[in-house]
Amino acid sequence: MLALRATFSIAIFLSIIYKSECIQCYYCTSANNTACLDVNMYEPELRPRIIPIIECDRAIPSSVAVNFFCRKIIQTVFHPHRDSEVRVTRGCGWVPHERECYKDDNSDHLGTYCQCFDDLCNSGDTVDPTVATVLFLVFAAVTYLWSGI
Repeated sequence: MLALRATFSIAIFLSIIYKSECIQCYYCTSANNTACLDVNMYEPELRPRIIPIIECDRAIPSSVAVNFFCRKIIQTVFHPHRDSEVRVTRGCGWVPHERECYKDDNSDHLGTYCQCFDDLCNSGDTVDPTVATVLFLVFAAVTYLWSGI
């Protein structure tokens, strides 16, 4: 019984320790990679072959930032003597905005800027790992309480 309690305590401790791995993001611009326009049109297994994935701590010097996130920027660029152009840029960010997404409107472009905080979330798909952690903790607590009865 003592071993079970020790195992449970270690499991709880390990589940709440901060995970120090850096976030991974898609890294592309539709100006030179048309696949960047819509990452979700490709099967998840094919995406890394078509669209680069980077670890933000390797792409950006640590002296600049430590709390990275993924960013997706959609811009409609207005050209004076030709049709406007939609550009999508995906990459890492390190200075978060107060809102998840925001827009700007300038004389030369319209922009939508979104940020997210999970691996590869700048594809548009979002999966929250917090749910898995909560479920694990609930399962561990129920197992612990049930074994003590």
